Amino acid sequence: MDATRYRAPPAADLIVTPLDDIVALFHRTSGMTHLVASPVPEVLQVLAGRWMAIAEIEAAFDIVEGGRAELIALLDGLAVTGLIERA
Repeated sequence: MDATRYRAPPAADLIVTPLDDIVALFHRTSGMTHLVASPVPEVLQVLAGRWMAIAEIEAAFDIVEGGRAELIALLDGLAVTGLIERA
């Protein structure tokens, strides 16, 4: 199992507002608003408040296309924005 794990803030730390095909996420901790599209909201929901490894995230849903490398790239990008943590 991969040692890298990811965690999103608890659902209560994000204000989620759907806007047609995109979603506005207000991150209470940083005070920043992010505009995202699917599968970001779904990934954040799966990771809300808990640490998960890549294999666990893959098993949780099948919405990320492009396989494991694409999923890791998405998660690492979310970590750069501060929407999730990586350990």
